[in-house]
Amino acid sequence: MSRSTFTTHTAHVNDTELAYTDEGRGESVVLLHGHAYDRSMWDGQVTTLAEQGWRVIAPDLRGFGESQVTEGIVYTEEFAADIVALLDELGLEAVILLGFSMSGQVAMQIAASYPERVSALIINDTVPTSEDAAGRRRRHVAADGIVRDGMETYAQNVLSKMIAEENVERLPEVAERVREMIRTAPLEGSTAAMRGRAERNDFTETLRAWEKPALVIVGDSDAFDNGAGQAMSELLRHGELAVVSASGHTPNMENPSEYDAALGAFLARLA
Repeated sequence: MSRSTFTTHTAHVNDTELAYTDEGRGESVVLLHGHAYDRSMWDGQVTTLAEQGWRVIAPDLRGFGESQVTEGIVYTEEFAADIVALLDELGLEAVILLGFSMSGQVAMQIAASYPERVSALIINDTVPTSEDAAGRRRRHVAADGIVRDGMETYAQNVLSKMIAEENVERLPEVAERVREMIRTAPLEGSTAAMRGRAERNDFTETLRAWEKPALVIVGDSDAFDNGAGQAMSELLRHGELAVVSASGHTPNMENPSEYDAALGAFLARLA
């Protein structure tokens, strides 16, 4: 279940129930969480952005948080279609879209399939490429491991990759919040997303062709980055890169002041 401190709203879209946060007034910014997180990862940014005059919408993706679980496999295209259906439900034509990690790929899928619904794209600690054969196997092996060992073991195994290893000790409250999000994520939803992500599209050409404003944010010690943030910012015609110091894969929680400053500066330029 979600630990978001904000009121839970729900919408019935594409034969599923999505839970979401909807705070503030103004132009809409949509924040998408990663695997196996939920919308509570954005609570700090919801507060900050709403105070800055934005309407902030943060959904729990299908299978996570308080949203309905779909068994089997959920593909990136399905997550993207859910978000667009939610925008339809809320009467929103185009939004500023931020996707983190797995949902960076969801955001890029939305940019590829529904470009008219995205006025600006923000990509946070993700990669644009599809999986090769070895990568697809790793995803399915990881999903099998979750089924076999449970979310508690998975959370413990990935914690030092989800935040910088030194922050596990330096920021114990953040580490515990991340561990708790992953530990309590629905097993079926987590495995469904992991298997679907193995088959995701390559978004390199989507980024190369993107002509609207774009920001890439990455933690300076992200264990999964390997130069992807820099490469994506160079692919984008109007791309900016913000590297958040003293943080790993989840910089909005590890160094929120610097993260919020970079995000806020980009949004202020759009306004």
